[in-house]
Amino acid sequence: MTMLILATAVGAAFSGAVLYTYYEYRLTQNEQRVRDFIAGFDERYTNAMGQIEAQRAQAQNEITEALEPLREVTAEGSTLEALVQKVHPGIFFVNTQDEAGQPSVGSGFVIASDGQQALMLTSYNTIRAATRQPGPAITVRKGDQVVRATLWTWHEEKDLALIILNQGDIPKLDLVPPQPPVRQGTRIFAVSGLGAAGGAISQGFVADVSGAGVQHDASVGVSFQGGPLVNDEGQVIAMASRAYSPLGFAPEAVYFGVPVRDACERVLRCPEGGLPTAGDKR
Repeated sequence: MTMLILATAVGAAFSGAVLYTYYEYRLTQNEQRVRDFIAGFDERYTNAMGQIEAQRAQAQNEITEALEPLREVTAEGSTLEALVQKVHPGIFFVNTQDEAGQPSVGSGFVIASDGQQALMLTSYNTIRAATRQPGPAITVRKGDQVVRATLWTWHEEKDLALIILNQGDIPKLDLVPPQPPVRQGTRIFAVSGLGAAGGAISQGFVADVSGAGVQHDASVGVSFQGGPLVNDEGQVIAMASRAYSPLGFAPEAVYFGVPVRDACERVLRCPEGGLPTAGDKR
């Protein structure tokens, strides 16, 4: 019996030693895993954050690409305001009378200027009565300043007229370069010289470009006729008109802009391949 009890005690002690040894082994392994985890945590964290940033940048790019067609359809308010501020110094509100003595209004924009005078294109439809003698006076307005203008010449068929301001150093608007050519779908803006911010603006798209003119759907109200049709960089593509109808029918939702270089046919004397200066009036 004594031997049995002794064997049992020895067995229990041995089992305890084995279990303690296994416990120490597992504890050591866990401690090593913890140390390894802590040692590599900074690197894994940095890698994980880098992956998150890369995925976020990719998502932002995908969203930007998805929204780009919408941005092309409609300009934001800040874009329109910035465009008006860019071009309005060279755009004026034109005021005169028609044959019945009623107000006839439109806009005009400076095409050339020197130290003494400025040449301004406007719509023949606005100043039509002033082409007869005696005719009504023509005035142009910029904010609270009203200045008398002189009618110099006109081109009835193209709805173009040239008026002169005896004021110099007025900023002129840049014309769109001939290359690359204006294409269908180009966003276009009609700008008038009447507005609280110095001008008003409407937008649309070019429907067609041909020898007849620039067909577009930007709204051309009465105060807009004679004003410029510009691209999103403020470069003049054509003159806005409510009367120009090269195909013989009156436009409704779609208008024909008069290519500004057509003024060189009868209204301006343009240098070969160049743009007019204030001394190039016909």
